[in-house]
Amino acid sequence: MKVTIIGCSGSFPGPDSPSSCYLVEAEGFRLLLDFGHGSLGVLQRYIGLYDVDAICLSHLHADHCLDMCAYHVARTYGPAAPYPRVPVHAPADAPRRLAAAYGMPDEPGLETAFDFIPLTPGPFEVGPFTLVAGQVNHPVEAYGFRVTHGGRSLAYSGDTGESAELVRLAAGVDLMLCESSFLDQPGMPADLHMSGRQAAEHAAKAGVGRLVLTHLVPWHDQLQIMDDACRGGYGGPIDLARSGAVYDLA
Repeated sequence: MKVTIIGCSGSFPGPDSPSSCYLVEAEGFRLLLDFGHGSLGVLQRYIGLYDVDAICLSHLHADHCLDMCAYHVARTYGPAAPYPRVPVHAPADAPRRLAAAYGMPDEPGLETAFDFIPLTPGPFEVGPFTLVAGQVNHPVEAYGFRVTHGGRSLAYSGDTGESAELVRLAAGVDLMLCESSFLDQPGMPADLHMSGRQAAEHAAKAGVGRLVLTHLVPWHDQLQIMDDACRGGYGGPIDLARSGAVYDLA
């Protein structure tokens, strides 16, 4: 199982990265975890425009799903259209919300390009992968994911505040992609985002093999996020997410 970070910028694209998007590959199957704004362009550095086999959207904030609209255009009007519809596992309101974002009421909805499958907590299969979705702590319906293939495993937090469910999803995984949006300081809002310290605390509780700090908001000092994480009691390796970074979970 190979994981490529396409986008890791939190809330909006930064100078070095688009918003959240992660490419997970195994047995020739290509799964996207989130598809935030700016990520479609960078994705084409790594796979062909029409090579996405399935998509999972953690929630419906723009920095995690907005390039679904651009990808709809590519799959609906490309030179060999119509292309097969791509399965999209997402919160149930995704078809309506994304059609509103696309803003073309005279055209069919995004279902011409995508087969939307409502997410619920629990396990499901996507190509060669076994996934488990768990609802995490964010102001909207939001999920974290555990992805398993060939005895290797990945956890992705999506956006969340402190979450016992995330610890459960991440238990013993080889790689944890955990959001670290906040600097660690008094008065952080609950049930919204986490700091690097809180991400490391979750990784320590879950016993993960490697922690990658992601959803890095451009106005913060990333070295401060890393310093915060180093105070979280996690003893394994910690990386700051970087667009283009590849993790081969062989």
